[in-house]
Amino acid sequence: MHKIAIYPGTFDPVTNGHLDIIKRCVGIFDKVIVAVAKNQTKHPMFSLTQRLEMIRLALDSMPNVEVEGFDCLLAEFAKSKKSNVLIRGLRAVSDFEYELQLGYANTSLNPDLDTMYFMPSLQNAFISSSVVRSIIIHKGQISHMVPQAVCEYIQTHTK
Repeated sequence: MHKIAIYPGTFDPVTNGHLDIIKRCVGIFDKVIVAVAKNQTKHPMFSLTQRLEMIRLALDSMPNVEVEGFDCLLAEFAKSKKSNVLIRGLRAVSDFEYELQLGYANTSLNPDLDTMYFMPSLQNAFISSSVVRSIIIHKGQISHMVPQAVCEYIQTHTK
């Protein structure tokens, strides 16, 4: 059986914490789909096209990983990709309640869907896209929080 996992998120922008989780998933699943949500309700800093481009740059040499944008219910996206596993990251206890609710909601929409939770490694546990965006806005250093290719992309696409 071909096991496909979906790692959904806004990835605005993708961070070393995201990459850490993706790398570990590649060792567990036959294929990992990084599903980038359009998610206009969050008012992303970067367009969907830019976020897809940054993730593809960060994952350039990673086998068995696909990157796709989506603008529908995640449970329906998973069905369309023949996946019954969602991957979510947990940085802190404060993430748990929200992620648990999302997991239950997705399973209520697609009973075959399970959610697996991964914690980033300790050196990436403090990194979030919102922290990175705040630092970008204030012209701070993000090179230790995002993949090198993403840092270069952001430097050339934000002024």
